[in-house]
Amino acid sequence: MSIWKRKDFAYQTLMNAVMVVVLLVIMFPLVYVVTTSFSSKQEMLTRGFYLIPHDWTVNAYGYLFSNANFMKSFWNAIQITTIGTLINIVLTSLMAYGLSKTWLRGRKLLNFLVMFTMLFGGGMIPTYLVVKTFHLIDSYFSLYLTAAIAPFNLIVMRSFFQNIPVELEESARIDGCGEFRLFLTIIVPLSMAIIATFTLFYSVQNWNTYFNAILYLNDSSKWPLQVFLRQMLIETDIGMAAESSGFEYSPAAKMAAVVIATVPFLFIYPFLQKYFNQGMLLGSVKG
Repeated sequence: MSIWKRKDFAYQTLMNAVMVVVLLVIMFPLVYVVTTSFSSKQEMLTRGFYLIPHDWTVNAYGYLFSNANFMKSFWNAIQITTIGTLINIVLTSLMAYGLSKTWLRGRKLLNFLVMFTMLFGGGMIPTYLVVKTFHLIDSYFSLYLTAAIAPFNLIVMRSFFQNIPVELEESARIDGCGEFRLFLTIIVPLSMAIIATFTLFYSVQNWNTYFNAILYLNDSSKWPLQVFLRQMLIETDIGMAAESSGFEYSPAAKMAAVVIATVPFLFIYPFLQKYFNQGMLLGSVKG
């Protein structure tokens, strides 16, 4: 074996070892949360640290799924994620497509304003006053509209639209295709990779919405899942004991709630993975 092959073998071995260590560091807390969510209350409270429970039980999951407040917050999170992501993608793609056209009047000013918002934000108090002025307090539109367009996502999508051959659009216009129809029938099908990528980004953002929900939603019945999890994690007793089963609020219930909040995207990501891998680089070719 030559010296270069030995160096290459040593390098590959080192990289594999590093990746194994990184994988263990990432997987350890995940395995701990999942396994302890199947533990009994007595084992969680009396036994020390462990990864594999002695007595496997689904009491924690049964407790949560039978709890009306938890199920309500779960449904709220689904509603916020679905409608919010739809609004995000529609507004971001439409604005990005418009800003990608050199013939658009005021294009430079609009692009500057988009870049400006990436550097300077309006602040929490001014934003709250705007939301309150438009009577959006305790409305989900306070969540949808305040985070409707992410400037970074807009810029990347605009760059992608700029890379689409102009000849395609000119041919469509010659055939009598209007701008909106051109966008729906030609641009959108060609942009599925970038749209799917930012659909995933926006979905995670909406699913994990927390601060804005606390800020704008005073009605606890409208709280999304992440706010409900916060209540579970910081309070020892929030009056949610299931009287019929006698199952008290326990660390196992906390772990089960975290698992339930994570599972939806574990199922969604594999379906978007091929688009996600393509879309990460598509918008970075042309600035």
